[in-house]
Amino acid sequence: MLRFCLLMVLVINGLVSTASAASKPNILFILADDVGREVLGCYGGESYKTPRLDQLAATGKRFEHCYAMPVCHPTRIALLTGRYPRHIGSPKWGTFPEHAERQTFAHVMKSAGYATAIAGKWQICTLGKEPDHPQRLGFDESSLFGWHEGARYHEPMIYQNGKVRTDTAGKYGPDLYVDFLIDFMQRHKDGPFFAYYSMALCHDVTDDLKEPVPYGEHGRYDNYKEMAENMDRCVGRLVDALDRMGVRNETLILFTTDNGTAKRSIIRAEKGKYLRDPVVSVMNGKDISGGKGDMTDWGTRVPTIANWPGVIKPGSVDNSLIDLSDFLPTFAELGSGKLPSAVSLDGHSFAGLLTEDGSTKRTWAYAESRGNRYFVKTQNWKLYNNGRLFHTERDPNEKRQLSESDVPSADLAVLKQAMDTLKTRE
Repeated sequence: MLRFCLLMVLVINGLVSTASAASKPNILFILADDVGREVLGCYGGESYKTPRLDQLAATGKRFEHCYAMPVCHPTRIALLTGRYPRHIGSPKWGTFPEHAERQTFAHVMKSAGYATAIAGKWQICTLGKEPDHPQRLGFDESSLFGWHEGARYHEPMIYQNGKVRTDTAGKYGPDLYVDFLIDFMQRHKDGPFFAYYSMALCHDVTDDLKEPVPYGEHGRYDNYKEMAENMDRCVGRLVDALDRMGVRNETLILFTTDNGTAKRSIIRAEKGKYLRDPVVSVMNGKDISGGKGDMTDWGTRVPTIANWPGVIKPGSVDNSLIDLSDFLPTFAELGSGKLPSAVSLDGHSFAGLLTEDGSTKRTWAYAESRGNRYFVKTQNWKLYNNGRLFHTERDPNEKRQLSESDVPSADLAVLKQAMDTLKTRE
């Protein structure tokens, strides 16, 4: 009888443990590099074939109003910490504040019982000097190219768990990063796992080394179209792997990008100079020049797709506001993780938006650039800290400055309150 009771206790505990694990979704978070909305077919893009991302949108949810910083490093600061760079000391390019190392979304998920991994781009330190940096920030495993240290695409220089790989000759970096994450997810398929694919694609090759990085199979660097379509292929490889593992229904796939499309893309290195082609994409029949670095919507309004079978309604479109500081609290809510203590977050969870009847507390979005330039905006109206006002839906290139009398009172009140909130923290 005693043996039977002990057995029942073990069974019940096992069921509770299994139920608890099942309540926490696996998360595959994909951050593409230098990819604006105009690149994806599901947003009206016509220049590139993106069938796998389009399928994720068709069977999931497409967000229309997600905002990033106009360039990559500040976006990554906001993502990892849930705070705007200006509220965390405005870290210099290629650095991360030491006091915040244990306040990242990776630590949040790790403390919630998730296995954590990152592959691809790091860019918040030089890994040759700090090879354990990803682990300090909460990633159990990492496979990252050496930013400003070596190639990221063909024959890449990759730090895998702090050590430089010696087997990358003749290989293509993005495939190696995907291989790493597939292996990680396979080993942790019983969950929960948090796999972060910080893509190299579709950023230029490294251009500040003593010698140019290797060309690929075309006898030149990949052009933007080739990179965009490889991006889509890599996403497809990860989705297919989840299907093979049988964990697709237990996994949230969340895709977004760090800023708008690059204005130009390196195509060759000749006589010590890098030759760049302009990047112009067609979206809904119109030519769109890359907006990376700009504070317009072409530089800061980024594509975002969420896919979770059985949870997210297929083919749904959401006009709610999101900015990149929202991802940390969203991950925390999904994984039942604790938010960093004694920290005032800028982000608001949008986990509720993944269901039909959910909501978010965010009423305005934010982005900043160098020189203390920043804006707040609703879906259509944008106010800069120097007082400039625009209607971004009618005037996405911000050619016609408006006055406060042009703005509906409700929108103007939100914008002014947001600006006052930010200024009180200066």
